[in-house]
Amino acid sequence: MNLVLWSLCYIVLAVLVVILSVKLADYVDLIDKKTNISGAFIGGVVLAAVTSLPELFTSFSAVVIVKNPSLVIGNILGSNLFNMTIFGIVMLIWAKKFSKAAVGKSHFKITMFTLFLFALMFLAVILGIDYSVFSISIYSLIIIITYIFSIRFMANDKSDNDEQTNNPLTIKQIAVRFVILAVVLVCVSVSITYVTDILAKGFNLGATIAGALFLGIATSLPELTSTFALAKKSNFNAATGNILGSGVFNFAILAVSDILYRGGSVFYTKGSGSLVIFGFIATIITGLCLFLKNKKTDKNSNFSLFYRIMGLMIILCYALFIVLS
Repeated sequence: MNLVLWSLCYIVLAVLVVILSVKLADYVDLIDKKTNISGAFIGGVVLAAVTSLPELFTSFSAVVIVKNPSLVIGNILGSNLFNMTIFGIVMLIWAKKFSKAAVGKSHFKITMFTLFLFALMFLAVILGIDYSVFSISIYSLIIIITYIFSIRFMANDKSDNDEQTNNPLTIKQIAVRFVILAVVLVCVSVSITYVTDILAKGFNLGATIAGALFLGIATSLPELTSTFALAKKSNFNAATGNILGSGVFNFAILAVSDILYRGGSVFYTKGSGSLVIFGFIATIITGLCLFLKNKKTDKNSNFSLFYRIMGLMIILCYALFIVLS
């Protein structure tokens, strides 16, 4: 099969990833409305985990089946940078509405966790500093602990959603359909990992760059679709939670992938430095915007021009990564 056909396969699989992930997100939304589970926990943890299922299974298949750890770190860091770019596009397009919208204070705290995790990536990827405990990287242990703390912050958020639904499906029916679609998504995600590996070799791309471009974008399409849909409804609180929650969850995926990989550490990967640097910068810009959102003066002022500029700067980070790569 030539590269054109493999490229078409990639496009078809990417479309399936979007369709399946969006449908899974719909079922999570129904669970939110039909149960007494915290709405903040559903959105920031469960919805983020659902839209990150492609990253989860493509990363696991990259280390267990394909045995190419460079695809993993490119996939995760590339997805996180692309997710931040989605946030930048939202601020650019809906700047006026975003400047007046209410956003939970917990989002800024999650951004600080994300900055800390990027700092760990700077030590591991750029400086090459890594230590192991029982053949497990110390970074994996720190990431998992950080993720657990971030879940506690999101779970303690009291901004619950009291909206009800008239959907006739029962919780059991929703759960069964959710599991079936999740299994299909697993198969599609594993397949897209295989295709990415083939395209990387066919186009003579480095595995890290291929992971960031092909896997990073394809597995971030669910976040893109769901975030834009929420932004159109002016639900910027949920949209921001989806982006930030997915980012922290992605780092947890990286940690588990490192534990599963028996050929060394997935963190010691060449060619990922630009992803770390631009991801860190984009996260700082995002944190600055959320810090202002927590200020009372922001609610009574029009910061639309400022948010447009910040959004452009985040998008520029991704553009510079592409150019320099």
